[in-house]
Amino acid sequence: MSDKNKPTEHETVPCEVCLKEIPRSEAKNVEADDYMLHFCGMDCYDKWCKEKDSH
Repeated sequence: MSDKNKPTEHETVPCEVCLKEIPRSEAKNVEADDYMLHFCGMDCYDKWCKEKDSH
């Protein structure tokens, strides 16, 4: 069995707004249509919501 697709405890994801790399375990997740968005905190999430609503 391959460990390539197995997430590690140090796996990171980029914040959807500021692109800061954050541990997946600490990311705030939002499901959007067919994919998952990640945010480093509520400030970036709020900014994303405001930008999304203005389009």
